[in-house]
Amino acid sequence: MKRLGYVALGMGLGIVTAVGLLPQAQGANNSSIYKQFDLFSDAYEKVRDNYVRPVNDQELMSGAIEGMVSSLDPHSSYMDAKAFADFQTQMKGEFGGVGIEVTMEDGLIKVVSPIDDTPAAKAGLKTGDYIAAIDGEAIQGMSVNDAVDKMRGPAGSKVTLTVLRQGEKKPFDVHLVRAVIKVAVVKFRREGDVGYIRISQFIETTDTGVANAIKDLKKQIGSSLKGYVIDLRNDPGGSLDQAVNVADDFLTRGEIVSMRDRRPENTQRFNAKSGDLTDGKPVVVLINGGTASAAEIVAGALQDHKRATIVGMTSFGKGSVQTIISLGEGGGALRLTTARYYTPSGRSIQAEGIVPTVAVAQGSEENQAKFDRPSEADLPGHLANEGATKTKAPTAVVRPPAGKKIEDFQLSYALDMLNGKLAVAAAKGPQQR
Repeated sequence: MKRLGYVALGMGLGIVTAVGLLPQAQGANNSSIYKQFDLFSDAYEKVRDNYVRPVNDQELMSGAIEGMVSSLDPHSSYMDAKAFADFQTQMKGEFGGVGIEVTMEDGLIKVVSPIDDTPAAKAGLKTGDYIAAIDGEAIQGMSVNDAVDKMRGPAGSKVTLTVLRQGEKKPFDVHLVRAVIKVAVVKFRREGDVGYIRISQFIETTDTGVANAIKDLKKQIGSSLKGYVIDLRNDPGGSLDQAVNVADDFLTRGEIVSMRDRRPENTQRFNAKSGDLTDGKPVVVLINGGTASAAEIVAGALQDHKRATIVGMTSFGKGSVQTIISLGEGGGALRLTTARYYTPSGRSIQAEGIVPTVAVAQGSEENQAKFDRPSEADLPGHLANEGATKTKAPTAVVRPPAGKKIEDFQLSYALDMLNGKLAVAAAKGPQQR
C-alpha cells in the first residue's frame, strides 16, 4: 500500500484541512491596528459592564474570535478547547462510548443504529428505540450534542440509559460499560463480480480501510472481478492527505491535486506514486450534491486522469482548504481558509462542483426543495471561483424508468456499466437509458 506522510486533518461539512504555520503579515500599518484594538477594547469593556446579565471574559473573548473568523467565509471558524478536543477525537475515528448513532426526535434521542459489536449492540438496543434519560437525568431540553457527550466517556466506565421502545408499556433501564468505539468509515461488499466500496468520511483510517477493502474483494471475487464502484455520495470530506492517498490507490503517476494560497510561490502539488492497488480494473465513482471537499479531490483526480467514470449528480463544490492553527495551551484552534485546491487539469471546482461524466438521478432530486440540497454557491459569503474554466453542465440526465421502483438507481446504473450492460466509456458524455 502506498503511503503519504501525514499532511492534513479536518472534518465537518466538506472540510479539507492542512496543518501548517502561516507566514506573519508584513508591512502592516501599526498605527491603524492600534486604533482598531483601542476600539475593540472600548466595546469589550462596555459589553462586560452593561450587558443585561453578567458575562465572563472567556465567554466574550471566544465570541469575539468566532465573530472575527466566521465573518470571512462559511468554512472559517473558531474552536474552543473542548470543541478542538472533540474535533481531534472525531478525526481519529475512535472514542470511548456505547456505540450508537443517534438523532433528535420529539425532544428525545432516537437510536438510528447500534454499531456492530459495541456495548449498545450487545445489550440489545434497537433502531427506533428512544433514550429518555442518561444516568437518571432526563433528556428533555438537552441538545443532541450534550446527550452524546454524556454517553461518551472513558472505556470501562459505566452509564445507564433509560429506554422507551414501541410495544413496551414502561421505560426500562439498560446498564452499559463504555468501550473504545471505532468508527468504520469504509464499508464494502461484493455485488456479483463487482467490488463495492463506500467511503463516508476521510479520517485517519480511511486509506487503510480502502486498501483492506480492495484486498478482501480481490480474494472474495477472484479472477472474475470486473471492476469497482467507489461510493462518495454524501461524503462531506475531511483529511487532505487521506484524499491524496485514496486517489493514489488507483493512479500510477501524475498530479492528484494542487493547493494555491495568495502567494504563488507557496503552491503545493501532490503527485501519485507508482502502483495501482486495483491492477487497472475499471472504476466507477458515485457522487451527488452531498459529495464535498476531500471527496471531490478524489473524484476530480480520477476524472481528470480518465481513470474512472464519474456517475451521479454534480457535487457540492467546496474547493477551499482550511488550516487548523492551534492557539496555544487551552486556547483552542482556528479553522482558517488559507488556500484553494485545483484538480490535475488546473480547474477549480469552488462553487461549481464536479460535473459527472454521466449524469444519473437517483429519482427524487426533482421533488426536493432547493434548500434541502444546498451547494457551496448557496452559502452566504462563499469564495468566488477565480480564473477557473467552467465545466459545461451535462445536457441530459438519466432517470429511473417510469413506473419501475429501483432502490438505488445510481448504484444499479454503475453496476450495469461495469457488467457491460451499458456501452458508456469513461471519456463519453451522458446518455439516456
